Amino acid sequence: MAGSPTRLRRAAFWGAAGLVLLAGAWWMLRPQAVPVDLGIVARGPLQVTLDHEGQTRVRERYTISAPVSGRVLRIHLEPGDVVQARRTDLATLLPVPAPLLDARTRAEADARVKSVTAALEQARAALEQAKTAAAFAEQERNRVTRLFAAQAVSERDRDAAENEARARRQAVDVAEAAASAAAHEQEVARAALTATAAGRTAGGAPVVVRAPIDGVVLRRFRESEAVVGAGEPLVELGDLSTLEVVADFLSVDAVRMQAGMPVLIDRWGGGEPLAGRVRRVEPSGFTKISALGVEEQRVNVIVDFADPPEVWQSLGDGFRVEVRVVVWQAPDVLRVPSSALFRVGDEWHVYVVGAGDVVEVRRVDVGRETGLEAEVRAGLNEGDRVVLYPSDRVSEGVWVVAR
Repeated sequence: MAGSPTRLRRAAFWGAAGLVLLAGAWWMLRPQAVPVDLGIVARGPLQVTLDHEGQTRVRERYTISAPVSGRVLRIHLEPGDVVQARRTDLATLLPVPAPLLDARTRAEADARVKSVTAALEQARAALEQAKTAAAFAEQERNRVTRLFAAQAVSERDRDAAENEARARRQAVDVAEAAASAAAHEQEVARAALTATAAGRTAGGAPVVVRAPIDGVVLRRFRESEAVVGAGEPLVELGDLSTLEVVADFLSVDAVRMQAGMPVLIDRWGGGEPLAGRVRRVEPSGFTKISALGVEEQRVNVIVDFADPPEVWQSLGDGFRVEVRVVVWQAPDVLRVPSSALFRVGDEWHVYVVGAGDVVEVRRVDVGRETGLEAEVRAGLNEGDRVVLYPSDRVSEGVWVVAR
C-alpha cells in the first residue's frame, strides 16, 4: 500500500503526456484555413465604356503656299504665334520674272482666278446653307426643350437636339473660315495674274501673304530666306478653339456608338477627365495593322469637347489622350468585382464566404460588365463577401481567411 501514491503519480504523468500528444496530433492534423483575397458586393453607379487612344486635331487647318515663284524673305513667325485674319503678314515674296510670258501662261493665271472665284461663291453658298441649318436646329432645340419640360420627350431626345444645335453652330464657324480662306485665295490668284501680266522683275513690288483666318501658327515649312516655286507650302495655320479628338475604334465597337453619346477624355495631362460628346462616327472604315501584325478594320470616331475651352486650353494639335465612350450607364446597381466570377458550363458562379468563414458556391445572373465590375441581377445580396481570383485550393465547404 505504501507504493500506491507513486503509482498514482505515474498514472497521472502518463495520462497528462497522452493528452498533450493527442492535442498535438489534433493541432497538426486540423484543417488549415486557405488565405484568399476578398471583395464586397455593393451598390453604386456603373458605366460601360469603350476605350481607345485618341489624338487631338484642329478641325480645319490651312496650308498657306507661295502665290508666285520668287525669293521669300525670312519668316519670323514661330509655331504658337497668334495671327489675325487679313492683318498679320505671314510672308513676303520678291517675284522673279516669268521665263516666258506667253498666252498659255496668262491663260493659266486667268483660269486660276476664275477657279478660286467659283470656289469663293461656293463657300459663301455653303455659309448661307450652314446658317439656315443652324437657325432650324436652334428652333428645334427650343421646341424639344419645351416638350421635355412637359415630359413629352425623353432626356436623350433633348440631349440629341442640343448636340445637333451645337454642331450646327460649329458648322457655321467652319463655313465662315472656309469663305474667308477662299477670299484670300482669290486675292492671291489675282496678285499672281497681275504679276504674270506685268512681267515683274525681282526688283518689282513684293507680294505680301496675309493670314486668311484668326488662329495660330501650327507649322512653319520655311524659315530662312530662299527661292521658292509657286504653290510651295510656307506655313500652316489653325484655330485651336475648334480643337476636336479623333480615335480609331474597331468596327465591331464603332457600331455600338452614335452621335450624342457622352465621352470621358482621360490621361490628357490634367487632373480630372474632360467631358465630351460623340459628334460623328464616320461611315467608312479602313484597314490598320496592329502592333502584333494583325489586320484590323477600324473606324474614326470624332469627339467634341463639352467642357469650356478654359478647362482644356493647354491642349494643342496632335496631343495624345485616352477616349472612353460611355455606351451604357446606370446610377444605382448591385455590383460585384469581375475577378470573383468564374464559369461552370454556360453559367456564372462565385464563391461566397458565409458563416464561420466557410465558402459556398452560388450561381449568379450577370448583366453589364466593365472588365473590373459586373452588374448582378440575381444571386447575391448587398454586403456579401466573395473570393477574388479563386485558386484550385478553394472549393465548396473550404475554410478561408482574408489574406
